[in-house]
Amino acid sequence: MKEELIVSGRLNHLIDPQLHIWHWHIPLYLFLGGLAAGILFFAALFTIRGKENEYPTSVKLAPFITPVLLIIGLLALFFDLNHKLYFWQLYTTIRIESPMSWGAWVLMIVTPLSFIWCALNIKTIFPAWDWKYDWLKELEAFFRKHVIVISWIMLISSLILGVYTGILFSAFNARPLWNTSILGPLFLTSGLSTGAAVIVLMSKNKHERHTFAKIDLMLIGIELFLITHMFMGFLASTQVHIEAAELFLGGPYTTPFWLFVVTLGLGIPAILELLEIRGYKMPYYIAPALVIFGGLVFRFIIAYAGQASRWLY
Repeated sequence: MKEELIVSGRLNHLIDPQLHIWHWHIPLYLFLGGLAAGILFFAALFTIRGKENEYPTSVKLAPFITPVLLIIGLLALFFDLNHKLYFWQLYTTIRIESPMSWGAWVLMIVTPLSFIWCALNIKTIFPAWDWKYDWLKELEAFFRKHVIVISWIMLISSLILGVYTGILFSAFNARPLWNTSILGPLFLTSGLSTGAAVIVLMSKNKHERHTFAKIDLMLIGIELFLITHMFMGFLASTQVHIEAAELFLGGPYTTPFWLFVVTLGLGIPAILELLEIRGYKMPYYIAPALVIFGGLVFRFIIAYAGQASRWLY
């Protein structure tokens, strides 16, 4: 982890409880990165399956917000760096064992892909759009010819990005709460869930909304399973891991976690989506809005609670 501490000196503060500094940049960055990964994953998946016309919001419309999400997330991360002028050192080497290196390079792939995807679907928003220069038209034709290859690259890289947002925490072994392999798949699932929720909010197609409500319901179930598994693992582990779990089981993070994340962010949306799928008339925007809210709060709580957990010396 040496290069992370050199390039992101201020990231040390995030894991140093002696400093008592609670940064909002890192959890915001992780939330936006996971959300963008979720949206791009579904765009690539349904393109590969040939469902572009059946799910137009997922494939053509929702990805337009991903460049904005990624740029804001990267800016949040950049402003949290203590040695800002040395960020380029992340791109001078590839360290397989370094989550920060993986994240930097994956973002170098995902970010331009998100712009390319928007360019390929820009006529969805601006029907009269026409590229001014011939070389841009030729470039668009080239990307459109290889859209399936681009979709596969985007699908795989978005999955890596989603997992990375959790592994970035779990790689810091100094904090027992973060020291679990569950965070990678848990953050990925949460990112896919919030991505599906955004598509539900943006879509005007009832069939598409119902499809993604079903997808989100499945993802919520997986999240609840992973959260349960994480706590069971902590409680069956060492004393410091038991104390980390107790932060959420009677400790200071009990109310915000179980109220805002589990109840409002997962439980109630699952009930609302289930009722909507079964034909009950519900305001369709409540459930996805709660899912997005819960996903954001989840990252802040994990970031803050992780700093409160510590090894016994």
